[in-house]
Amino acid sequence: MKIGELAHETGVGVRLLRYYEAQGLLASRRSEGGHRHYGPEAPAAVARIRTLLAAGLPTRIIRELMPCFSGDGTALQACVLDHLRSQLADMDSRIADLTRARTALGDILDASTRALAPAAAGR
Repeated sequence: MKIGELAHETGVGVRLLRYYEAQGLLASRRSEGGHRHYGPEAPAAVARIRTLLAAGLPTRIIRELMPCFSGDGTALQACVLDHLRSQLADMDSRIADLTRARTALGDILDASTRALAPAAAGR
């Protein structure tokens, strides 16, 4: 199928499909005229890419994972699960850091609001 057909079938724009290909996430073959042609597995590959992106994984990790999907293409092989667990732990750590930063910012805002309240009342 041509890139426009793949875009139509998956709901993903042509430009984004080209980006996926440039990142090594999606493969095509070229016609003599230079047009991209995708195999019948391409829509499923695009769905896997979209799922992994939605899970917060960067394209460099997705590139490593794409060949590791099981036969039906819905689950990853056991050999990469530790890698995913590591990604999840990193994400949990970033969430904890953001939660602490949010609390600190809220405390600064609360303290500033309380300090400004008497000045505003005296106007």
